[in-house]
Amino acid sequence: MTLPAGKEEQMQEAIEITESKSDICRAIMSELTDWFTEPEVIEACAEAVETLPMFGCLDEGTVTGFVAIQAHPPAAMEILVIATRRQHHGSGVGKRLLAAAERFARSAGCKLLTVKTLAPRGKDEPQYDATRAFYDRNGFIRAEVFPTLWHEDHPCLFFVKPLTAAN
Repeated sequence: MTLPAGKEEQMQEAIEITESKSDICRAIMSELTDWFTEPEVIEACAEAVETLPMFGCLDEGTVTGFVAIQAHPPAAMEILVIATRRQHHGSGVGKRLLAAAERFARSAGCKLLTVKTLAPRGKDEPQYDATRAFYDRNGFIRAEVFPTLWHEDHPCLFFVKPLTAAN
């Protein structure tokens, strides 16, 4: 998805996105068929991001990845969805998106940043192994598995990251 004229910026720090949020979400999630296989999940995320703070990285005006965060007062924020276009995996986009989410959460007085992803299910899922390793590398702690939060076939792994002045 390309942003409207005047919104182009070289890919640097993530910037806040205030327009076309659902379109951006839908477009990027739809490309990531190894992770997002259910159209109704993509649509639910696209609807949810419209009312949430969203940050994205740009490359020549094209959004390469985004993160949308949801407040859980009084002291936590959750990464509701984060996604990077496949061709930008490993380029630092995800790390910049996490940094933006952390800055925003700190500025709101939050002490924790959380995220949920699919827990290991005992079968070969390298894409989710990579997702969990990404959160591990970026200071998140595997806090708890919720076997039926989403569905009995989709156990949820809950990560937390304490937001101290040092990280």
